[in-house]
Amino acid sequence: MAAQLGHLLTVQTLPNVRLGIIPDTVPRALWPVEAFWIFDVEQVSAEMVSGYLTVTQPREIALYEQAFNELAAIAVFGADARRLIAAALDVLG
Repeated sequence: MAAQLGHLLTVQTLPNVRLGIIPDTVPRALWPVEAFWIFDVEQVSAEMVSGYLTVTQPREIALYEQAFNELAAIAVFGADARRLIAAALDVLG
């Protein structure tokens, strides 16, 4: 896991990457049950237990955008995110 955390520190500096981390101390009402990727406003890909789902209906895409915005609102970015990653690395030794 240390290598993965180190990789996050590296890619966080790329100009086309915005890495947000939700601290474990932040209470939240939303816990997504699947991983998802939003591609512009035309498509969402969701990774389910049994495979991938492609969403193209605008009202369904809006649900994923809402979930993303709610999660992003409680995430930390930049130096705060780097501090969380560094703290996790320290725990790993």
